[in-house]
Amino acid sequence: MSTETIVATATPPGRGGVGIIRLSGPKAFSIAISLNGNKILQPRVATFCSFYSSSVGGPSDQNINLIDQGIMLYFKAPYSFTGEDVVEIHAHGSPIVLDMLIQASIQLGARMARPGEFSERAFLNDKIDLAQAEAIADLIQSSSQTAARMAVKSLQGEFSQKINDLNEKIIHLRLYVEAAIDFPEEEIDFLGDGKVAHLLQNILSDLDSIRSQATQGVILREGLSVVIAGRPNAGKSTLINHLAGRDVAIVTEIAGTTRDIMREHILLDDIPLHIIDTAGLRDSDDVVEKEGIKRAWEELKKADCVLLVVDLNDLEQHHDLSEEVKNVLPSEIPIITIFNKIDTLNCKAEVQGHTVYLSAKSGEGIEGLKLLIKNVAGYQPNEGNFLARRRHLQALDDAKKLLLMGQKQLTEHRAGELLAEDLRKAHQSLCEITGEFSSDDLLGRIFSSFCIGK
Repeated sequence: MSTETIVATATPPGRGGVGIIRLSGPKAFSIAISLNGNKILQPRVATFCSFYSSSVGGPSDQNINLIDQGIMLYFKAPYSFTGEDVVEIHAHGSPIVLDMLIQASIQLGARMARPGEFSERAFLNDKIDLAQAEAIADLIQSSSQTAARMAVKSLQGEFSQKINDLNEKIIHLRLYVEAAIDFPEEEIDFLGDGKVAHLLQNILSDLDSIRSQATQGVILREGLSVVIAGRPNAGKSTLINHLAGRDVAIVTEIAGTTRDIMREHILLDDIPLHIIDTAGLRDSDDVVEKEGIKRAWEELKKADCVLLVVDLNDLEQHHDLSEEVKNVLPSEIPIITIFNKIDTLNCKAEVQGHTVYLSAKSGEGIEGLKLLIKNVAGYQPNEGNFLARRRHLQALDDAKKLLLMGQKQLTEHRAGELLAEDLRKAHQSLCEITGEFSSDDLLGRIFSSFCIGK
């Protein structure tokens, strides 16, 4: 439990009907009493009172030092968000008024809270685990209704419960293996009776299921980086305008109109798409265009998905460009080839594997492209129940590698001690998700990304 009392605004900057100041720590209650002129506060009861800039004695002083009037809410430890004494001051939403209340609180012994410090204290006081703390930030920053709903589920502990259940199975298996090692006189043939192999396979299946759901959560939280590439005048800018639903890129008949990277953020059925329109890929002597083309190749290497736009009227250069792109990109980055301008050749819109025939000008075939982008990204809307982060995926992947190593120790080498050690390390990897085992550096990075007052 911290010995310091912290204070910060809990509402966004700016003016509004109500602004909230939050205090947490051992002096929160006494500071609140001093601010309200010694009016008694009952836990979990809204108390209407006036707020003063210092402890006061008489009516004349109260009038001089009066800041505002509003409501105070007192949450007595440990029954609060942080687990400490917490007081919320609901005043009028004037930045001047809120700043005066903060300065008065500081004069009475509080200090300004760091970004995310309230949530950090809740974590350190075992009110929430690390995945739930991250869910608070994800809920605040959610960009769609689906992401918000899934963040709430993570905040309620749904993701954490799945990880804890999986860890319980790993611990149970590890205890069984270690018991057989420590008490050989019991003659438990744990290496050959099939029980360990069966339990281990079930754990791996459960982990794969959680990994699949977490992948959907990462897509909804972070979105997909989609890079549009192709030769000049292939219709890239027209395509991004259609995907965005408005004119965001300049479209002309002049080749090389787009010379720099242009970014647009849209929602595709609640999936955030970070669409990047690039300069046309070609050889150029123009210094500005050459720089744009260089940046285009750099963006391609960082993409989650590449849309390679080809003009159906100019197929001669398609093969060379396609091979050039494939040689540059890492193999795991999917490429969707778009044959554009079907309206000029009287072709029909269709999807064939990772190839789409469409008209960026008329919009025919765009819906098929949107569906393919979701499929290529691996998005399955019915699988995800919680938001997740890339660090969660890494922890799950690390745990799976260790479990597979343990499986190999069991089936190929019959090495019980090594199997037990791999189970221990897998358990530790999963505990990094909930924060049971986490470095101070990791905690600092996570909570510093929160807004002040949360």
